[in-house]
This record gives sequence, structure tokens and C-alpha cells, in this order.
Amino acid sequence: MRSLAVRVRNLVVPLVAIVAVWQLASSIAIVNPVLFPSPAKVLLAAIDMFRSGVLLKDLLVSLRRAAAGFVVGASLGVTLGLLTSRVRLFSIGLSPLFNLLRPIPAIALVPIAVVWFGIGEESKYFVIAYTVFLAVWLNTHHGMEHVPDTYIRAARSLGASRSLEFLQVVVPASAPHIFAGLRFGAALAFLSLVAAELTGASSGIGYRLDEARQYILVDRMFVGLIELGVLGATLDTLFVWLGRRLIHWEQA
Repeated sequence: MRSLAVRVRNLVVPLVAIVAVWQLASSIAIVNPVLFPSPAKVLLAAIDMFRSGVLLKDLLVSLRRAAAGFVVGASLGVTLGLLTSRVRLFSIGLSPLFNLLRPIPAIALVPIAVVWFGIGEESKYFVIAYTVFLAVWLNTHHGMEHVPDTYIRAARSLGASRSLEFLQVVVPASAPHIFAGLRFGAALAFLSLVAAELTGASSGIGYRLDEARQYILVDRMFVGLIELGVLGATLDTLFVWLGRRLIHWEQA
């Protein structure tokens, strides 16, 4: 209980301090209140968006898009990471291509995604899945490729079959890397979500941010940014909690 209280204190105190300084800076006009609205004004904008139903609608739409893109991208990333790390033909044929694609940002894919899939949901899923896939693939590939040889030799000396070696040695040894890739991919899903929702969307957090930009509604822009921050932090906390329970041997 004490450690929980310490964690809560370490989270709450800095946030309260930041909000207090922010409110003070807005109140005494250190910053332009139009370009940098006060926390009170941002809160009022959030309440107004909640009452109109826009806040909850955008949240659910964005969560659906991020979840769908994450599931597709993560599934492909783990599968192809396994293949490129264990099958030489796949490694030679695909690893250079994936490494070439890695530096391309999600927003650069939006135009071609619209051409390929139209302005519907498919183009948004593609952009998110692409970003998640590369992160998960890289971690899976690296984790499985760098399982210590001593583990493999020990398993074989005990007469383990190839399938048993894979399931009881390779997978547990590479699981922390795979899970780290999934955690990073989940964060990237929300980063790429904004890029995906900038074109052909009529709802979602990214769409609402762009709409607020067009009308210079900076308070609403802050609401969207805070939404993304809270979602990302909550999801990351969930992954940390899951990691401690699912990959308990890494903590030992």
C-alpha cells in the first residue's frame, strides 16, 4: 500500500504543480491566452464537448481504429518476425525490405493509403497497422535471433526436439523482446492514429484536432492532446502490469 501511495504521490504532485504554473501564467498574461488557454478554459471546453457527445464519440471511434490497426500490425509483426529470425530464406528476402521501410513516417503513407484504399476506414487501419507492424517485427526478429546459444545447446544436450526447443527455450527467451515490441507498437498506434485521421475522417481525436486548428479553437486542441496523453499513459501502464505477470521470469 505504501509503494502505491508513493507512486500516486509522484504522479499527482508534478501534475498539480504543472497545472498551477499553467493557470498562473495564463492569469497574469505571461502567455497569450488565445494561443495558450488556461486549464480552466480547457476544462470548460472538455465539458462542452462531453455534453454535446463529441468527446465520447471521438474517443470510441479512435479507440476502435487504434485497436484494429494494432491487432493486424502486431499479428503480422510477430508472425513475420518469427519467420525472418528462424528461416534464412525469409530473412534474406524480407529483412532488408522491412529495414528500408522503417524510417518512413506514418504521415508520409497517408496519400498512398487514400489512393489504394479510399477515404474510408481501410486506409486508416492500414496506416496504423503499418506503423505497429514494423515496431513489433523488429523486436520479435531481434529477440528470437539473439537467444543465447548456451540455452539452445543445453536443450539439445537434454534431447529436446526442435518443437520443444522452440516452445520451451526460444519463445520464453525472446518473450521480453516481443512484449517490448507490443508495448512500443501500442504507443505508436496512437501516434499514427492522428496522421491516419487527418484525411477522409468525420470523427476521431485526430479529426477533431484538425478541425479545431482550422477554427483556431486552441482550447479544444488541448483537450485532444490531453486525451491522447491519458490514453497512451493508461495503455502503457496496462502493458507494464501485464508484463510483470506474464513474463515473471524476467523479473527474477
